[in-house]
Amino acid sequence: MSLTITDVRTIVTAPDGINLVVVKIETSEPGLYGLGCATFTQRYLSVKSAVDDYMKPFLIGKDPQRIEDVWQSAMVSSYWRNGPVLNNALSGVDMALWDIKGKLAGMPVYQLLGGKCREAAAVYRHADGRDEKEVEENVRRYMAEGYRYIRCQMGSYGGKDHKIVSPEGALPGAYFDPDAYARSIPRMFEHLRRELGDEIELLHDIHERVAPIEAIRMAKRLEPYRLFFLEDALPPEHLDWFRSIRAQCATPLAMGELFVHPQEWTPLIVNQLIDFIRCHISAIGGLTPARKLAALCEAFGVRTAWHGPGDVSPIGHAANVHLDLATPNFGIQEWSGFSERMKEVFPGCPEVRNGYAYANECAGFGIELDEALAARYPCRNVLPAWTLARTPDGTSVRP
Repeated sequence: MSLTITDVRTIVTAPDGINLVVVKIETSEPGLYGLGCATFTQRYLSVKSAVDDYMKPFLIGKDPQRIEDVWQSAMVSSYWRNGPVLNNALSGVDMALWDIKGKLAGMPVYQLLGGKCREAAAVYRHADGRDEKEVEENVRRYMAEGYRYIRCQMGSYGGKDHKIVSPEGALPGAYFDPDAYARSIPRMFEHLRRELGDEIELLHDIHERVAPIEAIRMAKRLEPYRLFFLEDALPPEHLDWFRSIRAQCATPLAMGELFVHPQEWTPLIVNQLIDFIRCHISAIGGLTPARKLAALCEAFGVRTAWHGPGDVSPIGHAANVHLDLATPNFGIQEWSGFSERMKEVFPGCPEVRNGYAYANECAGFGIELDEALAARYPCRNVLPAWTLARTPDGTSVRP
């Protein structure tokens, strides 16, 4: 079958106030197109430019069936590579090509990946609260809805409402106290285990908000509460510290949300320093590298837990779920849920029932996009306040 790419377009939309980037690839076969997620919320205009100004002329006329060759050649076409902007642009293209491949085959993408290892993917939800009791109440609400894995935070990332004493003239920012936060979390989990028992699986995200030595201390103090995993204990710049955490406690570790380069995840996996890989699939370049990463993890006993917050489009969530279904070493899937508005803009969203996410059985990823409706929800080029994190003395730190 002679098939070529005839057009490549980005569609930006924010149905729930979070900037999303979608790539649409059209082909010479009438009505045959694919959709891919390229969402880098904080730099969405850069991704849009990378696709429209560079990827499009590179792709026009190419065979959309040659996914691996397109991925490999596109990755090196800019010479410099492995950054979040270009990786997201490439992801949008890559996922769209997998969507096309599935439609050509008349199969869901998970079938092209080897078929199901399970019928649905267990997911976890995010419960927050101002104090231990409110966190408990929100966990119980999710439990009543059938969820069995719940990430517990108190005052969001790094905590809130701690006494902050800053020097005169301190710059504006999202201030938090790392030490007060670190002291509060073991108390929270002591309360939750006492009130909820051991059957519910509890998780926590440090979100790289403490010094490496404090991350070690937190992991050790949380060990008695048997977390399903402790997420992002360290920033990507401090990966060598994982050896120290692993040497001192058995708290399961999840890492990778900010990874964009294979040399960030490979040492952690082959040296068995983490238990779950948590990459944002579009930030590493799409489904093609993610399935290879999952296979690498399988060889070393590491499970997958792909990033799945609100700043992933429904197409990206669908890609996560299709990979979850076909991956033997799947662990858990982060889930933010879809509003009715989001489901109207993106018909075909995966559904969650009794704590499990189900893909639909349509060809490709099974997600459509109502472009006219998407245009009614424009993106806003405003940086989220939480990215401007500062400690009490005004120092800018990793968010």
